[in-house]
Order: sequence, then C-alpha cells, then structure tokens
Amino acid sequence: MKFTLYNIGKTDVDYLREGIDDFTKRIKRFIDFSIIDLPDIKHTKNTTPEELSVREGENIIRAVSASNLIVLFDEKGKELNTRDFAGWLEKIMSQSYKNVAFVTGGAYGFSEPVYGMSNQTVSLSRMTFTHQMVRLIFVEQLYRAITIIRGIPYHND
Repeated sequence: MKFTLYNIGKTDVDYLREGIDDFTKRIKRFIDFSIIDLPDIKHTKNTTPEELSVREGENIIRAVSASNLIVLFDEKGKELNTRDFAGWLEKIMSQSYKNVAFVTGGAYGFSEPVYGMSNQTVSLSRMTFTHQMVRLIFVEQLYRAITIIRGIPYHND
C-alpha cells in the first residue's frame, strides 16, 4: 500500500520544510510514503476565491486517481484524536487499497468536484493553520499513528 500527501503549492518556509523532511524520512522506514506538490494557482485581483478553488480542484482531479482512497483535510471533516486516527489508519492498512491519497487544498478549500471524488474528509483541528503548517502537522501525526500501531515508544497518553 502506498500513501501520498498531495499539496497545492510548495512548502517555502525553511523550518517547516525541514520538519516535513525529518518526519517523512521517519515515516518511510515503515510505509511507502511520498509527497507531491501540485502547481499553485496565482491569486490575482481579478480571480475570485471560487475561481481559484475550481482551478486548484482541476489540478487535484488530474493528479489524484479516482481509484485511490481519497482523504481530504478539511475544517468541516471528521475530528479524530491521535489514538482514533491511529485506529482509523490501522483499519485502512488492513483493507485492500493499493493507494491512499491525503489531500490538502488551497486557502479557499476544495471545489465541489473534489469533494465529490473524495471518500472521507478529516479535520486536523478545530483551529485554523496555514496550509504549509498543515503539512508538518499531518506528517507528524502520521508518524505518531504508525508508532502507536507498531508499539514503538513515541506517543504518551
């Protein structure tokens, strides 16, 4: 099973990129994991948030195969604590999916077609974070969940 994190745009903040790289290396010791950055759509004064969301959605739809299990990170998604996330991930890992796609959107969320192709939406927090921070938060939580599943000391209740 392959896990992929799809992002709109690149991570251009050094300390976030360093953290993401660190956790990505840790994760890869246990699962097949990669990160794919999709092209960022430039926001101009004539571009509405809806247009931006639609154009970003077109990039997501082109990049992410509908045969994947598709999980969107969305503020309206299901809230899970860390142990619940680990249990949910373990359940996914026991099923017959070949690929799991985790997707972060742009600043204005996902377009309706992207919501339509997804299997699940998950909220990483009730708080709002920059989209670049979400990437680091997710890879840390993914690593934490893997260590819980494998019984490796990292998470403390």
